Amino acid sequence: MKKLQSLFIGIIAVILVLVFAVNRLEHTSGMAGAKVLNIYNWGDYIDPDLLKKFEKETGYKVNYETFDSNEAMFTKIQQGGTAYDITIPSEYMIQKMIQEKLVLPLDHSKIKGLNNIHEDFLNQSFDPENKYSVPYFWGTLGIVYNDKFTKADELKYWRDLWNEKFRDNIMLIDGAREVIGLGLNSLGYSLNSKNDAQLNAAVNKLKGLTPNIKAIVADEIKIYMANEESMVAVTFSGEAADMIAENPHLHYVIPAEGSNLWFDNIVIPKTAQNKAGAYDFINFMLRPENAAQNAEYIGYSTPNKAAMKLLPKEIIEDKQFYPTDEMLKHLEVYQDLGKKYLGIYNDLFLELKMYRK
Repeated sequence: MKKLQSLFIGIIAVILVLVFAVNRLEHTSGMAGAKVLNIYNWGDYIDPDLLKKFEKETGYKVNYETFDSNEAMFTKIQQGGTAYDITIPSEYMIQKMIQEKLVLPLDHSKIKGLNNIHEDFLNQSFDPENKYSVPYFWGTLGIVYNDKFTKADELKYWRDLWNEKFRDNIMLIDGAREVIGLGLNSLGYSLNSKNDAQLNAAVNKLKGLTPNIKAIVADEIKIYMANEESMVAVTFSGEAADMIAENPHLHYVIPAEGSNLWFDNIVIPKTAQNKAGAYDFINFMLRPENAAQNAEYIGYSTPNKAAMKLLPKEIIEDKQFYPTDEMLKHLEVYQDLGKKYLGIYNDLFLELKMYRK
C-alpha cells in the first residue's frame, strides 16, 4: 500500500513538473493561450495606463516586448520564434512585410473606428486600401535647437548644420535612413535615391559634418538635449516633443529642403495566435479617447481626427508637430529600398561612423 501511495505521489509530482514546464514554454514562446495578447512595439511607444485599461476591459493578459529598429523587428517576426499578435512597423517595412507575406490581411468587418482616421493617412502607397495595416502615429524628422545657444534663423535648412558654430555640438539619431537621408536632402536628392553617385555625394558631404557631430545615439538624445549637453539634435518629432516638455528653451524645426514624413501602423503578423485579441486591441486604440490619451502621453501626432478634437488646442495648432499642407508638400515617405540598396545605405552609414574615428 505504501509503495502504491509513493508511486501515486511520484506520478502527481511528475505531472506537476510537466505542467509547469509546458506553461513556462508557452509563456516564453508567446503562446500562453487565447486570453494572452503578445504585443511587439517600439520602446516607450504607448501609455502604460492604456495597457492596464485594455487588460481590465477585456480580461486579456498583455505580454509586451519592444524593439529598437524596423530591421530588428522584421528579423524576429521572420524567424517566427515568438507568436506576436500585434506589431507596429513603419511604412517602408510594412511594404516589405507584405511582400514577404509576414502579415495577415485584415478583416475590415471586425474593425470598429477606422472612420475615425483622417483620410490623409489612409490608402497610402505602402498599403493601398489599408488591407494590412491601421494607422497608429505619424510624424517627421527634423532639427531640435536650444535658443540659449543659437537663433531660429540659424537653423532653417539641413545645410545649416554644417555651420562651424556647432562644432562638437550636434547629436544625430542612430539610423541609416535618417542620416543618409538628411545628406541626400541637403543636396536636393530624394530620400529614396538608388543613384550611386547621389549616395556617394551625400556621404562625402556628411563626412564634412563630422567635426560638428558630438554623438550618434538613440533614445539618449532626449536626456542630452533636455540637460543642455548639446546645442542641436536631429531626431523625430515625438522625441522632440518630449525634450521640449522637459526644457522650454528647446524648439523643433522641419528643414525647408524637405524631410521624412513617416507612418507607423498596427499590423497582425502571420504567426499570430490570438487574432480575436488583436482585433480587440486595434479597436481599443481606434477609440478617440484612447488615441488622444496615447498622443498626449507619447508626443507624436495622431492620425485619429476624432481624437484630435479631444486634445488641447495648443497641441493641434503647433505647426512643428501638425504641419500645414504646404509644409507637407516638401516631405517624403520612405519606400522599401530592396535588399541591395538597404545594404548599401547601411554600409555607407557604417563607413560614416568609422570615418568619425
